[in-house]
Amino acid sequence: MTLNERASEAIENLRHELVSLSHFIHEHPELGYEEFESSTILANFIEGQGFDVERGSAGLATAFRATKGTGDLHVVYCAEYDALPDIGHACGHNIIATSSLGAAIGLGAVADDAGLTVTLLGTPSEEGGGGKIDLLEAGYFDDAHAAMMVHPFPSDRLEATVLAVDHFDVIYHGKEAHASAAPWEGVNALDALTIAQVALGLLRQQLRRGDQVHGIVTEGGSAANVIPSRAVGRFMARSLTFDRLAELRERVNACFEAGALATGATLSFEELGHPFSHLESDPAILAHYRRAAEALGRDFHLDDDEVPRPTISTDMGNVSLVVPSIHPLLMIPTNGAINHQPEFTAACVTAAADQAVIDGALALAHTAIAVAGDETLRERLLARS
Repeated sequence: MTLNERASEAIENLRHELVSLSHFIHEHPELGYEEFESSTILANFIEGQGFDVERGSAGLATAFRATKGTGDLHVVYCAEYDALPDIGHACGHNIIATSSLGAAIGLGAVADDAGLTVTLLGTPSEEGGGGKIDLLEAGYFDDAHAAMMVHPFPSDRLEATVLAVDHFDVIYHGKEAHASAAPWEGVNALDALTIAQVALGLLRQQLRRGDQVHGIVTEGGSAANVIPSRAVGRFMARSLTFDRLAELRERVNACFEAGALATGATLSFEELGHPFSHLESDPAILAHYRRAAEALGRDFHLDDDEVPRPTISTDMGNVSLVVPSIHPLLMIPTNGAINHQPEFTAACVTAAADQAVIDGALALAHTAIAVAGDETLRERLLARS
């Protein structure tokens, strides 16, 4: 049997278990850094497959590292498993986690023969916190030569346009007063946030292509007849690169400052998690992924036809600036739904989504085997050590 056949057999032999794990994670959605059930079941399962497992990696209770093989070329698969508030696994992290898990097990079956070491990294809190960045800063990617994962989406794409992003809260403090008897005695914090949002709306027509700002109001007062003394908004600012993001934040921050100036409220910012960077795919690794995915029946005509890429953000971008990486999009049928919609949540546990778990695992495992056998690419990756 070839290395690909042996890896495929290892994955196919666990098809039922991988799908069951995907459904378990989907049925037990947990927010970032709180993925106790999901991380535990994944770590326990891969430990049972002969991997050496470290729990609580980088001091994070829901991160783990599982390793197998002794080869000089080190491939890391990233597993995400956090969910979104209210709508659960509407970004398909149950598929991400189990496809990376399957890929690691498949590659682990041939790692020594391919001259590889394989690691599955359990990376918490992709939806805003940045667990991969925590692990990156703690040195968990220092000895990696390549990092890979797939992400479910309504179409197969080799790449998305991954935007750099800041996550932050904006807090205004004013002064309570009776809204009818003496409103002039108050300082309206909600008015400050309203003015800021109007300013942001006007700013949008001057934003450069690739710049985005969006947010929600999380606090806006307690009663209609009390001038709000506190208002809080949660926002995200995105741009094509870190440098562009810094320039955008200056203009965005000025809009929030305008609200404070106009009302007399005080303003503060609270940065949430890590800033995420743009993502740079490694073209040679991506070419091997394409061949592996096409052999499974996947189709990349949208890339060939130069259809505009979808825009997303992910902490995998920060990893890609340090380790040669890929983050392709894996199609699941969604009947027109897109990520972060409740309908997408439902689409992540269909029979087609279950097959995507297996396809993702196979494509990622075969990609790593091809990378290991590509002497020019292997030499380039090893030269980074």
